[in-house]
Amino acid sequence: MEIVRDLVLEVNRFLGSVPYLRSAVRLLFILFLGVPLILFLSRQLQTHAQRKLSAQGAMLASKAIRYFGFLLIVFTAMRELGFELGPLLGAAGILGLAVGFASQTSVSNIISGIFLLSERPFAIGDVIDIGGITGTILSIDLLSVKLRTFDNRFVRVPNETLIKSTVINITRHPIRRLDLNLGVAYKEDIGRVLAILRDVAEKNPWCLDEPEPIVQFVGFGPSELQIFFAVWFAKDDFMQVRGTIVREIKERLDAEGIEIPFPHHSLYAGSDTDPFPIRLVGDRPSSSAARASAPPPADAPRPAGAPTAS
Repeated sequence: MEIVRDLVLEVNRFLGSVPYLRSAVRLLFILFLGVPLILFLSRQLQTHAQRKLSAQGAMLASKAIRYFGFLLIVFTAMRELGFELGPLLGAAGILGLAVGFASQTSVSNIISGIFLLSERPFAIGDVIDIGGITGTILSIDLLSVKLRTFDNRFVRVPNETLIKSTVINITRHPIRRLDLNLGVAYKEDIGRVLAILRDVAEKNPWCLDEPEPIVQFVGFGPSELQIFFAVWFAKDDFMQVRGTIVREIKERLDAEGIEIPFPHHSLYAGSDTDPFPIRLVGDRPSSSAARASAPPPADAPRPAGAPTAS
């Protein structure tokens, strides 16, 4: 024990003999110990908070601990370097006010982010559609929302844009519905067609039995009988349903001999209209040969030395 005490005394004596060395050692100790500690506490808090909070709430709590810890480390380090925090905080307040006036867009995004966090129209992991951009939410921050599209692109949407736009939350509810507008030829038996389509929906493994599929004859189109076809499915099975049900409908209608019409136009003259005149033209000599064999007109000038008809 005496050896350790003597070693500590020697270290303190050495640090006291060199100007600013003791403060530098304490500063390095704060940085190398404080930063990993803050990151560790932040991760642990997020892991335990997910058991009682949503993923969004756990992420926000983790970020709050991280930002507060880093701010505390910065203030402690500045104090070790000899800065007076009182005047520095006053100057920071004035600077922050000036920056706030200069960055009104950022302030608007922060306020919009607070509204989004309180309203909670979506959460991390939801699939949303905003202005034609569809993707999965990766994070919800005070300035923006980060998305990952289905083709693996990263999209950042400002919170102010989300507040002003119509946002469609595709996966908010556990089940969804796929709507298709179909058409068959006028000659088909509409009752038989509806029964076939209902059978296709009932045999598809991805379609739900409850709510039951919707198959309705809705009207008369320009060249087809219009049918509304809709099936319900779990929200995670969209690609499976979309990829199988359309193919199964086409294959089943082809197997049953039911015509799926395509747009076309028919030209009809009417029963009281005379038929179009048709004139058949046979083979005739070419125009140059006809002109060569035809006799010249009587008043045409004759070449010199030509015989005169008697």
